[in-house]
Amino acid sequence: MSQTTTGSPTPEPGAAAPRKGAIDRFLTIVERGGNALPHPATLFAVLALVVVLLSWLASLAELSVAHPSTGATVTPVNLLSIDGLHRMLTGAVTNFTGFAPLGVVLVALIGIGVAEHSGLIGASLRLLVLSAPRFLLTPVLVFAGVMSNMASEIGYVLLVPLGALIFLSAGRHPILGMAAVFAGVSGGYSANLLIGTIDPLLSGLSQEAARIVDHDYTVSPLANWYFMIASTPVITLLGWFVTEKIVAPRFAGADLPSLTLAADARPDDQALSPAERRGMRYAIATVLAFTALVVWGGYPAHGASLELFGSVLQLPQIPGSGFLLDDKQDILRSPLLSGVVVIIFLYGVLAGIAFGIGAGTIRSDNDVIKGMSASMATLGGYLVLVFFAAQFVAFFNWTQLGLIFAVEGAEFLKAMNLPTIPLFICFILLTATVNLFMGSASAKWALMAPVFVPMFMLLGYSPEMTQVAYRVGDSVTNIISPMMSYFALIIAFFQRYEPKAGIGTLVATMLPYSLVFLVGWSAMFGVWIWLELPIGPDSPLHYLPTAGAGQAG
Repeated sequence: MSQTTTGSPTPEPGAAAPRKGAIDRFLTIVERGGNALPHPATLFAVLALVVVLLSWLASLAELSVAHPSTGATVTPVNLLSIDGLHRMLTGAVTNFTGFAPLGVVLVALIGIGVAEHSGLIGASLRLLVLSAPRFLLTPVLVFAGVMSNMASEIGYVLLVPLGALIFLSAGRHPILGMAAVFAGVSGGYSANLLIGTIDPLLSGLSQEAARIVDHDYTVSPLANWYFMIASTPVITLLGWFVTEKIVAPRFAGADLPSLTLAADARPDDQALSPAERRGMRYAIATVLAFTALVVWGGYPAHGASLELFGSVLQLPQIPGSGFLLDDKQDILRSPLLSGVVVIIFLYGVLAGIAFGIGAGTIRSDNDVIKGMSASMATLGGYLVLVFFAAQFVAFFNWTQLGLIFAVEGAEFLKAMNLPTIPLFICFILLTATVNLFMGSASAKWALMAPVFVPMFMLLGYSPEMTQVAYRVGDSVTNIISPMMSYFALIIAFFQRYEPKAGIGTLVATMLPYSLVFLVGWSAMFGVWIWLELPIGPDSPLHYLPTAGAGQAG
């Protein structure tokens, strides 16, 4: 497959092949390194065995550290022993079924599966994009891409090719439209106004890792929500800037492909049908009604206080409210927030059913179950991955190697005496680099969290802060990583309009987004730390030990 830069002149026949540029050389290294890695499930199985061997070696070496909270001596637990063997055999099933991210992901995907199967998610994205004025097409496409990442692959499969059609109908090169959407979907993966399935998944992994140090520590699925909301306009504006000022000039003067030859359907054909519009009305009414119910249940029974510009406004009581809160009427530690995964499930199911009834895509309970089953059918590989990842995480916790490494690593970082912002910028850069070789966000975090979450906790930084730094680094290189699962699909979309396009074309187009997102998002993260803003509900920047701190292991 040849690698060309779209819009560049074609070399004359017989001319010497152009020298391979730095980007191509770098991609070759990345591609070879990525291909050398085993499947993530195999990788975790191997790592679990490595942990067992390390526990034996650490025991022979008689390693020990003093627990920073209790002062107790922490020594490694040898799993390569009779007791260790028994523990691994009897704990394998519960390691899997009790793995924190597993249940929340399954529950959330069941609900979103109904919304996706009914056509609600696809219709909503099409309505958002097709209703925008032409001069706002680029930021709307980036924004729609950001919002679509709450629903897994829908942005890649539906919105990326739709962006090409919209730009082509506006007289602009279709690859520009695809690049803008792809930047939002994948490069802005951790920006959103809403909570998606990745949030409870990552928070569950962070919680497992945090409990290496603090047995009772809890990480909410809403842990990064404030930062995500603020990141959404930042990524949208940065994506708009890169598209218009950096990427678009490369396509200046390039011939536009024929609309009828290059596209499977005209953009007008993507407009909502009367049935879909009726379904949207039903879905909107259902979402508003359910939101009102959630707000009613989450509104304190004794009323609420709202501080505005230094003045405190006392809000009135609402009869019967507060039924989703605990006895203390504290929303931050309420069943409402701890049950947010079920709330996501109910939103997806209720809105999906309402849309399906209106649009005629759901005619019986069989269609609802079919949508739920369809979302589950895609999780076979994930379940296999989770089984081995759960064993690795459990083994790592049992051996206490994570705590030992965290204490030693924290001492090393303390000795480096890096200020907070440079320290976390280095962590973002490390994550962005690892992402080039290992595409799965959850697989990477399952590998990195048991080391870095405890390490940063011992330096005084909260697991929520470490998680949000990881998410920034993980997102920005998605769009240039051959290990990203939809990378080949995006190349195929590019080739609809540029038959000679290859991996170099895609990366050359997306690299400016990656670099600008990295610089801009890291700068935003630095300012956030400098201002000491909370990154989510009840999610401070600094680690606050719970009553169970020091009881892990």
